[in-house]
Order: sequence, then C-alpha cells, then structure tokens
Amino acid sequence: MGVWQLVAVGLVMLIGLVGVLVPGVPGQAIVWAAVLWWALTDVTPTAWVVLIGATVLLLLNQALKPLLRPRRPREAGAPRRTLMLGGIAGIVGFFLVPVVGGILGYVGAIYGAERLRLGSGGAARTSLRSVMRATGYSVLVELFACLLVTGAWLGAVLRG
Repeated sequence: MGVWQLVAVGLVMLIGLVGVLVPGVPGQAIVWAAVLWWALTDVTPTAWVVLIGATVLLLLNQALKPLLRPRRPREAGAPRRTLMLGGIAGIVGFFLVPVVGGILGYVGAIYGAERLRLGSGGAARTSLRSVMRATGYSVLVELFACLLVTGAWLGAVLRG
C-alpha cells in the first residue's frame, strides 16, 4: 500500500472519529470501513488481525450501547461547542498519552470549558456531572472504541 493511500485511510479514520461527535454521522462505521479498505489493500496477516479485532470491538460497543443512557445534549445544559471541544481533546489526548489520554482529554476539556463559561470550580464540576450523565458516557465509550481501533491500525502501519 502506498503512502498516499495510507494517508487517505488515516484521513477517513479522522473523519470517522469526528463523526462520532456529530449526531447522525455513523462514526464507527466510517472507522471500520477505513480499516476494511486498508486490510483489503494491504493483504497481510497483521492487517487481517487488526480488521477482526476492530470488528469484534465495534460490534461489542454496539451491543453495549443500549445499556448506556441515550444521548440527550439539551438535558446537559452545556453548549454544543463544549462537547465538540471535549471530543477533539479526547482524540488529541489519546495520541499524546496513549489510551489514558483520551479519557483525560475528554473529561478535562469539558471541565475546562465549563469552568471558563461558568466562572467557578463548583459550578463547572456540577455541569461536568450533568454533561457526562446526559451525553458524555455514551459519546466517550463510542469515541474510545474508535480510538482503540485507530490506535491499533496506526501501530500496525508503523510496525510495518
């Protein structure tokens, strides 16, 4: 697989990761389709293992979705940009501090944005709890699953 095609697969995965944050966009399906594209083009055992692992993880995530509360962003009371900022910080954090950084970035950015918006730490913590109950956990679980798939793909590509 050529470099440009790898870059294109990576961009499709990035679109899928951002799609997880946008209601109505099938972010998980986009990430999985990018892995499928890569595995069908780069026919190696590693590619197929990553594809099988991604399929199992994303299907498990879909099976667990009904156990989480449905997304209700209006109940959270936080602006939409706060949730987007949290998601973007989660994506960046995942790659800066592998695995744990995704969760820390997501929760930390929501807290920081609410602290700036509301002005006090107590109000920001209350708002963070409200956001996490209304939308945060379901978004975080879906985003984290897609980040794990993207990280596995990136690791396989860098390993060669």
